[in-house]
Amino acid sequence: MSEDYSKQDNVNRLETSNRSRFGVGYFPITLILILGMLCGLGVFTFGYGEGWSYLSPDPKACVNCHVMQDHYDSWLKSSHKDVAVCNDCHLPHDFIGKWMTKADNGTFHSIAFTTGGFPDPIRIKPRNRRVTQGACLHCHQEFVNHMLPANQGDDMLNCIHCHTDVGHALR
Repeated sequence: MSEDYSKQDNVNRLETSNRSRFGVGYFPITLILILGMLCGLGVFTFGYGEGWSYLSPDPKACVNCHVMQDHYDSWLKSSHKDVAVCNDCHLPHDFIGKWMTKADNGTFHSIAFTTGGFPDPIRIKPRNRRVTQGACLHCHQEFVNHMLPANQGDDMLNCIHCHTDVGHALR
């Protein structure tokens, strides 16, 4: 009978030795360590890449990347430089849409610029062209309402089709 208890004690000791002193297994601790390292790397990258600057409306934040210098310079010469900054034309005007687009663009821009996978000169993508079209309509609705499609969802000529140099002069 006492041998049965001692065998059980040995089994209990083995089970206890396979756990940390806090009573959890190695998997949760490993998972926490990996997540902590990924979060730390993300915080470091955000700080090193001056990520906080992209949260501001300052157009100089867009020039952190060398391929944007020409765009910034042409904006300084444009008719909109005194009335609109980058965010006014390149982000939706609703709160959720603005931050979703910032997150989407920030992710894809950082991947593209880190890997070098982007065209030079940089070109706007169709999803961002829709955002700029929405920004034009947001600010100029009263002037262009007669040009809007008769039915919602119908095609419409993009404003920049005729007004190519409004936001970025001489482009």
